[in-house]
Amino acid sequence: MRSMTGYGRSQCREGAWEATAELRAVNHRYLDIACRLPRSLSFLEDVVRRELAVLGRGHVDVYVTVRRTEGSDKQVAVDENLARAYVQAAQQLQNAVSDVASDMTLTRLMAMEGVVTVTEADMDEEAVSALTARALQEAAAQLEQMRLREGEHLRSDLAAHLHQVAQIRLQIMERAPLVVEEYRTRLTERLSKVDVAPVEPQRLAQEVALMADKCAIDEELSRLESHLTQMGAYLQAQGETGKKMDFLIQEMNREANTIGSKANDAAIAQLVVNLKSEIEKLREQIQNAV
Repeated sequence: MRSMTGYGRSQCREGAWEATAELRAVNHRYLDIACRLPRSLSFLEDVVRRELAVLGRGHVDVYVTVRRTEGSDKQVAVDENLARAYVQAAQQLQNAVSDVASDMTLTRLMAMEGVVTVTEADMDEEAVSALTARALQEAAAQLEQMRLREGEHLRSDLAAHLHQVAQIRLQIMERAPLVVEEYRTRLTERLSKVDVAPVEPQRLAQEVALMADKCAIDEELSRLESHLTQMGAYLQAQGETGKKMDFLIQEMNREANTIGSKANDAAIAQLVVNLKSEIEKLREQIQNAV
């Protein structure tokens, strides 16, 4: 069993490039990958989705950064023709206004609009994609290791709640036969206090039998036991079992509701409240199981 919660981070360096991949995963019904990429790295989205398809389920936030370790990320371009035009314009203006000295310097010329342009250096997309794929694989492996560790804690917690459900089921089984007998006793006492002709034993037995049929919960308890057995098997199984266990939890909750509505007994009603509480705890935990 694995949890859907996990974290992984890896940094890979090769040649002039360094790629860092960071993964944060939480529970989700399906695999939902959220790429947090700067615009300059948008070409890596396909790489991210391909490499992380192995994660199965969960919402995964992916952060990828790439930097150049050799050379510069920037390129400087000089428009020489524009610079000459600026110089010629300055000389022409000085000739027109001879009593004003020219203060044109190289620094001022470089600061003029369009003379010097700084742009991003070209990125080797093929090399960066390969390096990022490696970083993602290593980060995903770390995330999976964390998921496995969290999964063991999850398994222990689920087993404890399943044990509680089984114990409550046994308590309900012990209580169920007493409900009919107590109904027979109460009915007999009420009839004895009413000023009417004595009720024939056969008629009394028939009334008790009808009540016993209405509040019979043997089938629900049997199905609940079956669900518990299957849940125990899934806890020990390999592979993805989260969805199957989630379905069983729904069925267990349905049996609990039916028991509560049919039992017609305050003691069993209280046990059903406890039962549903444990089932809800199971449901919350299974939401995070792969």
